[in-house]
Amino acid sequence: MLLWSLFVLVPDERQASEVLPSTAVADRHVRPVPEPAKSPTSPDVTVTDPALVRRAVKAAALGNAMEWFDFGVYSYIAVTLGKVFFPSGNPTAQLLSTFGAFAAAFLVRPLGGMVFGPLGDRVGRQKVLALTMIMMAAGTFAIGLIPSYGAIGVGAPLLLLAARLVQGFSTGGEYAGASTFIAEYAPDKRRGFFGSWLEFGTLAGYIGGAGLVTLMTALLSDDALLSWGWRVPFLIAGPMGIIGLYLRMRLEETPAFAAEVEKAEAARASEAEHAARRKVPLREMVVGQWKALLLCVGLVLVFNVTDYMLLSYMPSYLTSELKYDETHGLLVVLGVMALMMIVQPFAGALTDRVGRRPVIAAGCAGFLVLSVPALLLIREGSLGAVALGMGALGLLLVCFTAAMPSALPALFPTRVRYGSLSIGFNVSVSLFGGTTPLVVTALIGATGNMMMPAYYMMAAAVIGGVAVWYMAESAGRPLPGSPPAS
Repeated sequence: MLLWSLFVLVPDERQASEVLPSTAVADRHVRPVPEPAKSPTSPDVTVTDPALVRRAVKAAALGNAMEWFDFGVYSYIAVTLGKVFFPSGNPTAQLLSTFGAFAAAFLVRPLGGMVFGPLGDRVGRQKVLALTMIMMAAGTFAIGLIPSYGAIGVGAPLLLLAARLVQGFSTGGEYAGASTFIAEYAPDKRRGFFGSWLEFGTLAGYIGGAGLVTLMTALLSDDALLSWGWRVPFLIAGPMGIIGLYLRMRLEETPAFAAEVEKAEAARASEAEHAARRKVPLREMVVGQWKALLLCVGLVLVFNVTDYMLLSYMPSYLTSELKYDETHGLLVVLGVMALMMIVQPFAGALTDRVGRRPVIAAGCAGFLVLSVPALLLIREGSLGAVALGMGALGLLLVCFTAAMPSALPALFPTRVRYGSLSIGFNVSVSLFGGTTPLVVTALIGATGNMMMPAYYMMAAAVIGGVAVWYMAESAGRPLPGSPPAS
């Protein structure tokens, strides 16, 4: 039911205008972002279809929701999975093994990005997003069918690893493709608002997965959860994948990509030139965009370190490290994510008014200053203190979830956008984001310092702040290589 909110809550043009602040009111408080130089009546302006934009946002957000449904399930049931697939007398070793399999999927994400990204720039965004949806659903569904370690021995963790690698490979083309898809459909002045619904899907999927695990943990005995209960959330991915695939297959190609193809067709002098135009070399996506790639890596680093710290690692931190009651800890995190969902569209609209840079910079400054106080509140242990500390981190994270889906695609021109963004995004996620739970758990084990999560987030905030300093503002402006869209 939660994921159904993506179909109900993504507004049409009339509703969108109600969410966005009016110009008359906003101008008294905020300096508007400069508008594109071209007139809206210019023949070069792309006029977007409101109904088509809504369909594109829903289809892209549902795929992201399914990806994070799996992450929510995996993170919240990590302790149980450790017992099923990695038997050991040491709970910390079990948790490390489970997070190791979690992190392994991120090691192949750059490979997926290098395959699906250039393919999306060559054959189209829609076709590749349909393919990644199929692979993602299949990998998640397969986890629910794997026998336990007690049944087949070492083959169980190997099969789990194989399924996670399939998931990782497919997600290598998912986020970059989905954010590119929405960015290329959305009008320039509302790209931040519509892009924010991509992360709304992330939170909806995560709450759906985590909420299901929480419910099962409360209702099932430990024996039932270990024997069969843990499989149920993974098996749900099958029907979700079919729905997502149906939605994505019904979409048309983005206007920006269609215009790029038409331009190539009109300019070609021969079939060889046409082929060279359509098949962009990997070298051009990397070397030709190296400055934008460095900015992308820095922005994604702070976005994903804080994201995975709060949404993936904190549930296990509360239970395993702080010995917090499991059910109450899960409910607190679910409440924080629900709060983030409420704020998300408004924060996205704010990025259209004041710009992406100020919002992202505020998030970096907030994590630099408040990470230690927030973690001290969480460690205090009372329900109110944990909720306040987690809530503060969640609201700071919204600065990134609301701005990044529109800021990152604007770093690259249309011709290489999917490929370059896939490479930069997945390299950063693989090295820094997905490894966050594993690295922080290992650091705490090696140093005994329970404040390591705060220090890790502060270091990420510094790197993100440097990236924000050098990035150009993109709010209210056309995407590089594309005409204005209204």
